[in-house]
Amino acid sequence: MNIICDKKELLEGINIVLKAIPGKTTMPILECMVIEVEAGSIKLISNDLEMGIETTISGQIIEEGSVAVGAKLFYEAIRKLDSDVNEVKIQTDDTMILKVSGGKTKYDITDVKGTEEFPLLPTVVKEKRVTISQFTLRNIIRQTVFSISDNENTKIMTGELFEIKGDRLRVVSLDGHRISIRKVQLKESYDDISVIIPGKTLIEISKILNGDLEDEVHIYFTEKHVLFEFDHTILLSRLIEGEYYKIEKMLSSDYDTKVIVNKKDMLDTIDRTTFLIKESEKKPVIIDIKDDVMKFSLNSARGSMDEPVNIQKEGKDIMIGFNPKFLMEALRVIDDDEVKIYLINPKAPCFIKDDDETYIYLILPVNFMV
Repeated sequence: MNIICDKKELLEGINIVLKAIPGKTTMPILECMVIEVEAGSIKLISNDLEMGIETTISGQIIEEGSVAVGAKLFYEAIRKLDSDVNEVKIQTDDTMILKVSGGKTKYDITDVKGTEEFPLLPTVVKEKRVTISQFTLRNIIRQTVFSISDNENTKIMTGELFEIKGDRLRVVSLDGHRISIRKVQLKESYDDISVIIPGKTLIEISKILNGDLEDEVHIYFTEKHVLFEFDHTILLSRLIEGEYYKIEKMLSSDYDTKVIVNKKDMLDTIDRTTFLIKESEKKPVIIDIKDDVMKFSLNSARGSMDEPVNIQKEGKDIMIGFNPKFLMEALRVIDDDEVKIYLINPKAPCFIKDDDETYIYLILPVNFMV
């Protein structure tokens, strides 16, 4: 193998495939990325057996071939080349040493293996396809993925439900204390699809997407896999098997109290309570709604605070407690200047949603002592 690449483009490609390099593994080959040069293209490939990434970069091909090289070591070698280096020469021979040169610097990298043991990405039949803009997909992930669970004992909660019916996409995440829902209208209608995509996959793909409104992502679904195809990259992930939770009965439209509040005012007020809470404490922020004022208060071992926020209110007065983190995470991803909050009683969940229900955030209250 013998190629010449643009350093900046090479680094961008390595950064993409690093997303599927495991932090810890009992299989050393998975710590490698494959450089595959064939059929006139240069591909960088990684695979942690749950998620695999393949990205194509441009370059001058002098001799085809393939090699598996320690991904993080290779990244550091390229990153540390002088800033004025634009081109990188990469070659191997029968000695299984990867020769890298850029400017005055030359590396002989010995953390190299043959590609025979590397688990190549399975071939996916591209039949069930959905197309969405990179901007929309990245926003959907940003606005839902924070409420997945990190508890592997509840595997289904570590993923998100992607459900398509006609021209509507609904994405749902939950962790037992809250539910996040985003609904998006697609440009065309599709066959019904319902799959659970791992949260890790969605987090990593959101880091790769450029987020441009004009650039598209093609998403292909099979029985066990989902494939994202965009720009010069494909990301293949296993799906989480099982049936997602039935949440419809929890999404009540009834309410006794409706509040309209400036999002920034509410978010800033809650944020001012957080430094008073130790990590070991589980202190709720108490919200007392009376007339046109929503008063936030908190008592902890470090101190106490209270602050009123002006609101528009319909219905009954209510006092209710919430985990402040859960409220803040929902408010941060809402793009509206004002939010509408619907409450029933101090033991029932609150709903934060817009009129068209393009987003819904359900948050369970917590008990508190006055």
